[in-house]
Amino acid sequence: MAGGFGAEREISLISGAAVGCALRSLGHQVDEVDPAIKGWQLPEDVEMVFLALHGEFGEDGQVQARLESLNVPYTGTGSRGSVVAFDKVLSKEAFSRDSIPTPKGVVLTTVCVPPSDVPPPWVLKPVAQGSSVGLSMVDDETQWRSALEDTLIHGKRVLCEERIEGREITVGVLAGEALPVVEVNPKSGAYDYQSKYTKGATEYSCPADLPDTVTKKVQLLGLQAFKAVGALDFGRVDIMLDSSLSPYVLEVNTLPGMTETSLFPKAAAAAGIGFDQLCQRMIDLAIKRGGYVG
Repeated sequence: MAGGFGAEREISLISGAAVGCALRSLGHQVDEVDPAIKGWQLPEDVEMVFLALHGEFGEDGQVQARLESLNVPYTGTGSRGSVVAFDKVLSKEAFSRDSIPTPKGVVLTTVCVPPSDVPPPWVLKPVAQGSSVGLSMVDDETQWRSALEDTLIHGKRVLCEERIEGREITVGVLAGEALPVVEVNPKSGAYDYQSKYTKGATEYSCPADLPDTVTKKVQLLGLQAFKAVGALDFGRVDIMLDSSLSPYVLEVNTLPGMTETSLFPKAAAAAGIGFDQLCQRMIDLAIKRGGYVG
């Protein structure tokens, strides 16, 4: 199942096409369904739904809840965990409960002055959007108002976070184990929507060139964050390292991208898991627990 709504729909369709091709090559019969189409229905003989959805009405648990109501098994995290991971406020609360380091942040709902308890520079992001849609890097107060106005276009709630200056990495999780760490180095300086999905806009390093102690620390932290939000089977945890290589968890992606530039397949490849094999593993994990989460 691929598609959805908003800016992430195109990426979902690309992910879905790639996954569909892989599954067909493995001998599976595949029907592609786009939940953006009103009145979408599943084939009567469907055995498993492979979710390749990003952003709203994909990662936010709505499709998962519908499938649960239909008693249809599917890949990945259940509706409850999807809600927590997708909502940046709920996920930060989950991190805090488990003493997982995360940047300081406050929620804004209107155009206002910068919060006094979060010093610049800032990162502004919609509370409930995926694929870095609406992400704004704000250096100082001269950029504040226009950046906040732009971010509010993408949602009624905006998370204003302290900006951790340093290195951006991601930890893939598969079957309870952390994959090799990927470091991302966007040429624009910000790993936003364009940097994520424009070929050549970002340089990647996997495994990341980090001291072994730091690698082990962030992999463990990734597993802890994954568990904290209630994620299942597979996912990706985004982390910032400050100048002293101290880690701060940004978010958990329960449905990581499966496109040509996606980080989760890169990490799996570094672990010796090819794309086709990865897709099969994702299905096998759902089958192992019966495909259900409720």
